[in-house]
Amino acid sequence: QVQLVESGGGLAQPGGSLRLSCAASGISLDYYAIAWFRRAPGKEREAITRTSSDGKTFYEDSVKGRFTISRDNAKNTVYLQMNNLKPEDTAVYSCAAGVGVGGWGTGEEYDYWGQGTQVTVLS
Repeated sequence: QVQLVESGGGLAQPGGSLRLSCAASGISLDYYAIAWFRRAPGKEREAITRTSSDGKTFYEDSVKGRFTISRDNAKNTVYLQMNNLKPEDTAVYSCAAGVGVGGWGTGEEYDYWGQGTQVTVLS
């Protein structure tokens, strides 16, 4: 059974930091493109960062320079380091894994999803 489990969400002050983890079981993330999506209250889900299976990384403009995606294949885990958090970063964050996914897509290209973790940045 494949599972992606996110952790690390919580409350943060503006300007603060959080690190989210996406731990996989049942698949080896080495072969997968991984993306972090978020859904803010009343808004559509959006992809904010992704990493290809060969390690390339991509960022949506609103998080570029503040968020960093990384993967530790030995731990079968992908991380999202979030710095300089803003109230508009408040959302449920989910990781997704897919084979051969290129480009941002809509999310339907990904095969597996985590359950999501809440990030709330106080205003």
